[in-house]
Amino acid sequence: MAVSQKTIRVVIGKVGCDIHERGALVLARAFRDAGMEVIYVGRYQTAESVAKTAVDEDASVVALSDHTGSMRYIAKDIVDALKKFGGADIPVVAGGLIPKRDLPYLEKLGVTGNFGPGTPVETVIEHIQETVAKG
Repeated sequence: MAVSQKTIRVVIGKVGCDIHERGALVLARAFRDAGMEVIYVGRYQTAESVAKTAVDEDASVVALSDHTGSMRYIAKDIVDALKKFGGADIPVVAGGLIPKRDLPYLEKLGVTGNFGPGTPVETVIEHIQETVAKG
C-alpha cells in the first residue's frame, strides 16, 4: 500500500511503572530506519504527558508499549487524554504483553495492532504505514 509523501511521526509511549523498554527502543530504531520520525518520551510517563506530546509534536500515530498486562487501562487513559488535548484523530497502536481477553476491548476503543512478543518488526512498520495512510 502506498504511503503519503508526508513523513510519519511516531510518538512512542511507556505509561506507568513498566521498566521494560527494550522493545520500545528496538522499535524506535526500526521506525527511524523505515524513514519515520520518532519521539520516544521515555519510561514512567502519564497518559496525559504522552497525549500532550503527540498533539504538540503533530504526531501521525501514538505507539504504546506495555509489559505489565495493563494495556487496557493505559490505552483507555491515552484515548481519553488525546480527546482532552484535541488529538482524537491521532491513531493509537499497541504492543507488549497484552492479555488475549483484553483484545476486543482495545479494538472497541480504536486501538489497533495489539502486537504480542515475537511479532516481526516489519509487521509493525507495515501496520503503522497502513494506519496512517487510511487517515
